[in-house]
Amino acid sequence: MPRMKARFLFLLSLWLVAGCHAVAAMLEVVPRQGGMLMPQVYYHADTDTVTVDLAGVTNVVNQLTPLLISAPHDWFDPASAWFDCLDPSRQGRAFSRRYGWDMDGMSDLVPDDRALWIRNLGSSPELSFYDYNDYVSPLTWNPILGTAGTLNATVWNRVMWHFGATAPPGSNVYSATFEIYVVDTATGQEVPGSRSGPLLLTWTCVPDGRPALTITNFPPGAVTISWPALATNWSLFWTTNLLSTNWASATNPVVALGSYSTVLFSNTPPQQFFRLQYDY
Repeated sequence: MPRMKARFLFLLSLWLVAGCHAVAAMLEVVPRQGGMLMPQVYYHADTDTVTVDLAGVTNVVNQLTPLLISAPHDWFDPASAWFDCLDPSRQGRAFSRRYGWDMDGMSDLVPDDRALWIRNLGSSPELSFYDYNDYVSPLTWNPILGTAGTLNATVWNRVMWHFGATAPPGSNVYSATFEIYVVDTATGQEVPGSRSGPLLLTWTCVPDGRPALTITNFPPGAVTISWPALATNWSLFWTTNLLSTNWASATNPVVALGSYSTVLFSNTPPQQFFRLQYDY
């Protein structure tokens, strides 16, 4: 492993797009990445409680898959709310919308003074959740259920809802435990004893074959950024703000050292992030 100074933050966030293809297309929607996996929700009017049937989703492997694997020649519309999160030229996260919540046809009707809420009881640290909407304007890809500092619970309108789940591409296994409960809309308070009980959902993750980016420190205040020389047609970008959408192209010369392409940075700022981006 390369040595790293404590004052440097290093982003292993790389981009790879396969060669041009005749059927490459710009996508305006987020693929579900597989068939629907729908826990069935029941409201019980006599007890003012909720139960959920997970029978249809157990023993099913739900994969988080990056677009580079599911549609390697395609990209997302830059105007879409999910572009920065999912597009290979940005974060390129692995994703799935297969899991969704649905009211079972045998459920009792939910009264007007009652609402159903979904709560994230705990999830893998790198797993993120988004409210996806592509059928009304504006399109939405909003963090929910504890992602990016949001509340760990959200109201559900009881219409079939396939939320987005994402994680960095790789070979990890992720999980999240949810519950659904009833809220009295007149008071805004949870109805005591109404919770469904813990509902465990799991995902595996798929790597996308992006090359590894490494950093090595050379004091005082210098670092080298390297990647495999076989990964051609790449350009190095950097920023001092990880939340920024504007990354600067590195103008330092690329030097071949053995089997690696290397760029030297001297007099670096206290915090700096690097990424590779494929040249279309």
